[in-house]
Amino acid sequence: MKNKGTLKRLWEYIKRSRMWFVLSVVLALITTILTLYVPVLVGRAVDAIAGEGMVNFGTLSFVLMEIGAVIGITAVCQWIMNTINNRITYSVVRDIRNDAFRKMQRLPLSYIDSHQSGDITSRIISDADQMGEGLLMGFTQLFTGIVTILGTLYFMFRINVFIALAVVILTPISLFVARFIANRTYSMFSEQSVIRGEQTAFTDEMISNMKVVNAFGQEKTAAKEFDEINERLRKSSLKAVFFSSITNPATRFVNNIVYAAVALIGAFIACGSGGVFGLISVGQLASFLSYANQYTKPFNEISGVFAELQNAVACTARLLELIDAEPEDDKADTELMDVKGSVVMSDVSFSYQEDKPFIEALSVSVKPGENVAIVGHTGCGKTTLINLLMRFYDVNSGSVSIDGRDIRDMSRKSVRRSFGMVLQETWLKTVTVRDNILMGRTGISDDEVIAAAKSARSWGIIRRLPQGLDTVISNSGGNLSQGEKQLISITRIMLDPPSMLILDEATSSIDTRTELAIGKDFNRLMQGRTSFVVAHRLSTIRNADTILVMDSGHIVEQGSHEELIKKNGFYKRLYTSQFTTG
Repeated sequence: MKNKGTLKRLWEYIKRSRMWFVLSVVLALITTILTLYVPVLVGRAVDAIAGEGMVNFGTLSFVLMEIGAVIGITAVCQWIMNTINNRITYSVVRDIRNDAFRKMQRLPLSYIDSHQSGDITSRIISDADQMGEGLLMGFTQLFTGIVTILGTLYFMFRINVFIALAVVILTPISLFVARFIANRTYSMFSEQSVIRGEQTAFTDEMISNMKVVNAFGQEKTAAKEFDEINERLRKSSLKAVFFSSITNPATRFVNNIVYAAVALIGAFIACGSGGVFGLISVGQLASFLSYANQYTKPFNEISGVFAELQNAVACTARLLELIDAEPEDDKADTELMDVKGSVVMSDVSFSYQEDKPFIEALSVSVKPGENVAIVGHTGCGKTTLINLLMRFYDVNSGSVSIDGRDIRDMSRKSVRRSFGMVLQETWLKTVTVRDNILMGRTGISDDEVIAAAKSARSWGIIRRLPQGLDTVISNSGGNLSQGEKQLISITRIMLDPPSMLILDEATSSIDTRTELAIGKDFNRLMQGRTSFVVAHRLSTIRNADTILVMDSGHIVEQGSHEELIKKNGFYKRLYTSQFTTG
């Protein structure tokens, strides 16, 4: 995204605080005008004491009191302005973070699968912080700097037109230097943000899988990979900061030349050599030198701000890239209601990549209340089939229908609400056990939660926790084993089962005895409900009404356990392989 486009979008967020922004501008004007008025007073004070025996103490005392009052008012206005700028900045950061997080909730699974979670986290957290720092510096220095430049020009032209013209003629050199360097630092800061996101993603990945890293003795390898990313970030940061830091000394050099020229020309004029350039008093020269210094100072500050602003723009661009990502297409506003459980997949084709077909011409019909098991080797398409049912992905061709209605004509939310899902990979929020089971559902008593926990065989585990249902657990599970976490996930479904169920290796981490006990409750749960069970342990799905045997994205066999065994085909080889050794 181009700089101008990014800044335009950023302005849309700033406009939400337009009242505060206007107040900040007014205070900046007051602060700048009062600051610029001080040199006028200083000039009067100098003229009041210029010459031997010519000190006017009355005038001097009054001017000094004026200076004190102006400085005091300026300080108060500046403090209020900075407070308002903080409010605007962090309101913008809050709003853009909210938009980015909300968009993340609406992104298709394909986007999440193709981007590192750490990189997305880095955009929402780190890049937003960097953007805020740049904005804060911009608000506090950029606007006041511009007003100061315009104000000092006004006062300098009032004192002496010709000296002021000399200042204006030399100024573009400073602007050219600042712009030349700033244009080249944007790409450097963009690269820095990308590498920072990569580093966050890698760190998140290592922390999440530290047990695996330790188990395979990959600590040194992980540290080496981190060092490599860290070194690239160091080089990128050094390059960006080095080139951006050249701006300030370069503009200071040019501005010091301007100041020296003003002092030299003004001294000649003050000494009576003005000629056609007019005369200037010693006090006016003191004021002019003060203005010349104030005139060049904003250029130094603005050039210093450029580095932060370029970094902020680069980070904003990454955030806007996330916000502008294409959301899930859910234009259908029809709700899937009163689901009976009839599911038909007709001539379905799907691929994750266009040039690599995966599922082709797949058809299956499931009656209401039927228990369907899906089996096959790893990577055969079992989970993909579930993703299509849940509309995590949409089919490339063909159709998936529930109760005779194409699910693409139904809202995604209503389709997903029709299924109860337990996955092999458990997910627990960092909240209480009760909240993990309820998952936002209201109007459910503790007695109902406990009854569901007993059915899922998780009540014994919950009861042993320090605060029972009120115990706070995290995604890592704390002292809970993978199997115990899976039981808590199963409790969610037992609490309020929907019309259809999807059990994707739902008991893979649970011991055999507990699995058998849960199996009885699952059987009762599945009575009258259409259910899809993905399983590797084929002994657990022998009683399924229909078994779909998948291989390379195709259903190669279909039938009951007894029917498939009699066929003496793929399923029988798969089944018997689990009971043979050697």
